Amino acid sequence: MCGNEKPHQHVDGQAVRSCVMPVSAVVGQKITTIEALGSPDKMHALQAAWIAEQVPQCGYCQSGMLMAAAALLARKPKPTDADIDEAMTNICRCGTYQRVRAAIHRAAEPAPRSRSMKRRTWLLSALGATGALVVGWGVMPARSRMGSPELMLPESGEVALNGWIKVATDGTVVLAMPRSEMGQGIHTALSMLVAEELDLPMAKLKLQQAGPDTIYGNVAMLTASLPFHPLESEGGNPPTKVKLGEWFVGKLARELGINATGGSSSVADAWVPLRTAAATARAALLESAAKQWQVPASDLRIAAGVVQHASGKSAHFGELAAGAAGVNPKNVSLKAREQWTLLGKPTPRGDIPAKTNGTAQFGIDVRQPGMLFAALRLAPQIGGSVKALDTQAALALPGVHKVVPLDALGGSTAGFAVVAQTTWHARQAVQAVQAQWAAPSHGALNTQAIEARMQEALKAEEGFAFYEKGDASQAEASAAKLVEASYQAPYLAHATMEPMNCTAQVKDGKVTVWVPTQVPEMARAIAAKVAGVDANDVLLHVTLLGGGFGRRLEVDYVAQAVQVAMACDGKPVQLLWPREEDMTHDFYRPMHVADLRAAIDSTGQVSSLRIKSAGDAISPRWMARGLPALSGPVDMPDKTTAEGLFDLPYGFAHQHMAHVATLMEVPVGFWRSVGHSHNAFFSESFIDELAAATQKDPLGFRLVLLKDAPRYAAVLQLAADKARWGSALPKGHAMGVAMHESFGSIVAEIAEVSLQEGIPRVHRVVCAIDCGTVVNPDTVAQQMESAVIFGLSAALYGKIDIQDGVVQQNNFPTYPMVQLAQAPKVETYIVPSTRAPGGVGEPGLPPIAPAVANAVFALTSQRQRRLPLVTAA
Repeated sequence: MCGNEKPHQHVDGQAVRSCVMPVSAVVGQKITTIEALGSPDKMHALQAAWIAEQVPQCGYCQSGMLMAAAALLARKPKPTDADIDEAMTNICRCGTYQRVRAAIHRAAEPAPRSRSMKRRTWLLSALGATGALVVGWGVMPARSRMGSPELMLPESGEVALNGWIKVATDGTVVLAMPRSEMGQGIHTALSMLVAEELDLPMAKLKLQQAGPDTIYGNVAMLTASLPFHPLESEGGNPPTKVKLGEWFVGKLARELGINATGGSSSVADAWVPLRTAAATARAALLESAAKQWQVPASDLRIAAGVVQHASGKSAHFGELAAGAAGVNPKNVSLKAREQWTLLGKPTPRGDIPAKTNGTAQFGIDVRQPGMLFAALRLAPQIGGSVKALDTQAALALPGVHKVVPLDALGGSTAGFAVVAQTTWHARQAVQAVQAQWAAPSHGALNTQAIEARMQEALKAEEGFAFYEKGDASQAEASAAKLVEASYQAPYLAHATMEPMNCTAQVKDGKVTVWVPTQVPEMARAIAAKVAGVDANDVLLHVTLLGGGFGRRLEVDYVAQAVQVAMACDGKPVQLLWPREEDMTHDFYRPMHVADLRAAIDSTGQVSSLRIKSAGDAISPRWMARGLPALSGPVDMPDKTTAEGLFDLPYGFAHQHMAHVATLMEVPVGFWRSVGHSHNAFFSESFIDELAAATQKDPLGFRLVLLKDAPRYAAVLQLAADKARWGSALPKGHAMGVAMHESFGSIVAEIAEVSLQEGIPRVHRVVCAIDCGTVVNPDTVAQQMESAVIFGLSAALYGKIDIQDGVVQQNNFPTYPMVQLAQAPKVETYIVPSTRAPGGVGEPGLPPIAPAVANAVFALTSQRQRRLPLVTAA
């Protein structure tokens, strides 16, 4: 099903893949699953090591990782790195490889040891203190997102203090969680914001899925869509157009309340409203105690969730909550930075233990009484449809209930689903259905023809100018030399480890949905639309996500599950996509092409930079699918097409950055780091070309151009210092550098690369990041490691080819990934900052492709201008 070479269980001590092992083949043999790896009173040494090293991210592949590691240790109690490379062939899209290696070595040791920062390096310098931030109760953004206590749906004995926080009788605090956990550690990070303001132990804070209210919408994600140059918008006094744009879009975003986990925006969005909600609750609890004890609130302190007074009186939050209800503090002060005891400190993620013992519930793990299972098949050609179905043979198979035709819902391709007693029965029956398919109206697609059309549009159209400075045309006309290059990046699939799935039940006019989604309210809306009920009649449960990467910003699979459930007489049904359908019917990262041109003047200096790109825009297509009410008849310029090109920090005197929006028939969607994922390859590779053309060191060339962008220069210099740029390297090794800003964070990466049989082998990647204030530094390091591996897989191997309308890559053998044996060592260094938090989950990805390509140039003098770098992939 998953296409991953990962064992899920042991059969007589041997690790095997449960998804392809027939039950008949294991009769009489001992079966061990992840649940039995340890014992009820003592976890396995590997599970303890996995937690100590904070290995899991999304966690979906970790059961297989652990079982493979257990089999390895059983054979070789003291494995070498080579032994680990040979045994651990499991694919991890989150790139946990170096932590897996460290955990295996830890488990093989006879005694526990402290965590080594040398293995997994991150550095956070001490931050200077700032004064207390006082937020008046009348501040508009905070007031509009505080919410009514009724939103928390308090149960017996619980007291809600606002729309985010309620208190249980034992003093436990319950936080409304609007964001989806898909390995980025957001449940822990947002919990830390609340625990810090309340002086509450993390163990005393629980999460409750946020309900359908606009206060939980992601305002930061929408305001980040504004196409302002970062050197304009990041200053302390941005120009009026930036202020007005952010105010207007922020106001609109608060009204719309679009609840989405994406754009590396969750911490940035929660930074003020969530801390303010917690600080408001804290102030109300203090006033409750002050009233009960007849003492000034200023004489009280909170420690570990207990309010204390010098007289010896104390009470936990549960004993004070009733008196705090309805209290409206006049002023709410957020804790000063120097008072923090939790924020900025490495904090174990709360979701990791369950991901090591099999108790974490992903969408695929949902089980309900009487549940049926469905598998699907979609028209092979993108945009195709069903002409006719012969279901007789399928319906005659044991365990099969029915065949359900599927409409093209939520942007999907039409097809059919088979409902059966088990997923195995359903998948077998899908193969027995004889389908006749109709070709799409737009004809069969081919990637070569699509690229030719894009190149034609790139040459023929001027495009929309996202940024202009000076007079690039005049600089080119007077240039002593022009440097020109063309770049291309292919379509890419998301390939989340957990395939698309959704469980739905339609009964008595109500719809219940269990789904791993990044957009719960969009999922709820499409479920209501398909079932023909009001959205208030849809109850939606968000599970853990076995990877998202933007694919679960779509809701096609939710619509399909509800359509299948409507045919199942009130029984719950789980729809699960086979890996082949998942990869051949994705919403792909768009193909883009770009022409870049620079003028070099008579003094040998680069005087101008012109970039024009072409490719499909994602945002209007996504809005048409999921938010049709906001989708207009004409596409507006989409920042995601040109981000990473128009917003470069380099100080070229003359610049012209434009994009030609195309509209091909391939479904496109948000992919980890979106437009930055390919545009950084274009821009940072070309910057290296300009360094070579002017005979300058690539690092020094960049630093000179960053003299008016000190924040960027500091990040680049830190990476260079830690990588020891310019020092002697082993024979046949070279370094490549790239720096890129995305999602409010700046990342510089230096890759050490060699060539093995002509294929790039990345040995070490040094990352430096300025992501503003850091909530959990270990999560920052974890996400940098993840982004590097994710981006490296794409840079080396990733591409989707379409021939005669059919996607050619359909599983991991044809869409390969970096595995543990090929994974580089990743080091992360954090620039200290008191700025508001930026993104972390995506910014580490864009620089890796150009850093590796630039290292390959240093080795071969051959410039790589097309992805993937390994052309045989």
